[in-house]
Amino acid sequence: MNRRILVADDEPGIANPISYAFRKEGYEVETVYDGQAALDTALSFRPHVMILDVMMPKLTGYEVCRKLDNRTDMGIILLTVKNDIVDKIVGLELGADDYMTKPFDLRELIARVKALLRRLEKKEPEAETIVAGALTVYVKLRTVKVQDEAVELTPKEFDLLALLLSHPERVYTRDELLDTVWGLEYAAGTRTVDIHMQRLRKKLGDTGQALLQTVFGVGYKAAGVDS
Repeated sequence: MNRRILVADDEPGIANPISYAFRKEGYEVETVYDGQAALDTALSFRPHVMILDVMMPKLTGYEVCRKLDNRTDMGIILLTVKNDIVDKIVGLELGADDYMTKPFDLRELIARVKALLRRLEKKEPEAETIVAGALTVYVKLRTVKVQDEAVELTPKEFDLLALLLSHPERVYTRDELLDTVWGLEYAAGTRTVDIHMQRLRKKLGDTGQALLQTVFGVGYKAAGVDS
């Protein structure tokens, strides 16, 4: 099955070459030129990965990320001309999985998309269901419930949670989590891990605060909980 890519950039001189490159790689590609079209097409086309420019008319890339916060099976790579790390952190806090700063090499973008797809499609932990107190993770379905209430996670949030819960009490350094979950040398550094952990704890509420523990000076672990 062809993987679907959505390219959203208001500059045709950037969007069209990206789309052409991915079509040559064998992907099914849709191209749009404003934020509202990006949102509408994401909901109908259901891409596996969206390449999303930050500064677009109608809706910014940040606003599109915010409106797609409940996505569970779509990765987002942001494109930005801004070099300020704060702008990049904002995108990551809104659920983007990766970002690239313009100008960039198309070969690197293709490599990052392929790496992201591998992470989304990676081999799941052996257990089909992981139970930790009030939290239940349905691994094959990629869904999460806290006290029978569904919690919507982005793909990276789910991967991070599933990894930690699959190895309770194991302490992962930020670098290990970055390498295992993101799978490539990541320009944003280990701050990315901290951002995603903050989002996970917030979404999981008191359960997340108790379960996902910081090991100061080292990294993170999932506390062992009797199911």
